[in-house]
Amino acid sequence: MPIIYNKNIDQHAVLAIWKIEETEEELLAGLQLKQHEHDIISSLNSGKRLLHWLSTRLLLRTMLNTTEYIDCQFDEHGKPYLVNFDYHISLSHSYDYAAVMISKEHAVGVDIEMIKHKIKSIKHKFLSDVELAQKQIGDNTDGLYVAWCAKEAIYKWHGKKGLEFKQHIHIKPFKLKNEGSLNALVELPTGTRELTVNYFKTKDGYMLGYVASNS
Repeated sequence: MPIIYNKNIDQHAVLAIWKIEETEEELLAGLQLKQHEHDIISSLNSGKRLLHWLSTRLLLRTMLNTTEYIDCQFDEHGKPYLVNFDYHISLSHSYDYAAVMISKEHAVGVDIEMIKHKIKSIKHKFLSDVELAQKQIGDNTDGLYVAWCAKEAIYKWHGKKGLEFKQHIHIKPFKLKNEGSLNALVELPTGTRELTVNYFKTKDGYMLGYVASNS
């Protein structure tokens, strides 16, 4: 399995990225699945959606380094969780890549996206005028993807519906690099939190953002 990135974020959290090169059959061969999961697979048909579903599960199995059955389900908010393992998890995928983040202690969120110029046409939907006025975001495709991945990672970290990208998550000014971090103010029902999001750009044109923090 081509894991192209594997990093211990801290003593509790691990992030891994996998380039999807296997066939459906090869991915299935590495998984233990029950009937409800086969039903999900049947509903996805063939193609990228199925490869993404299979690859995130196989990457999760590899990271947990277990031969036991992994019961990965989703709660009422759509947040993935493990029934029989004591880990926080976050899953993401885009085109030829799958990303998984796990932590024993902290809530986590990860997002990976292929960089495309069309993001400029939707920037006003997820960024405020104040954020767009930042020179490192503005009309900069990479900066826009950093902001998107950061907000998506925060949304997954929070794991509950009702958190709006434009209204509740505010990116503070940062220095745009190929790999760096930024801070964001997040308006939660329990009050405003400031979170640090790390990000990096891959050599073949993907952006990834991730966060690990107590919820």
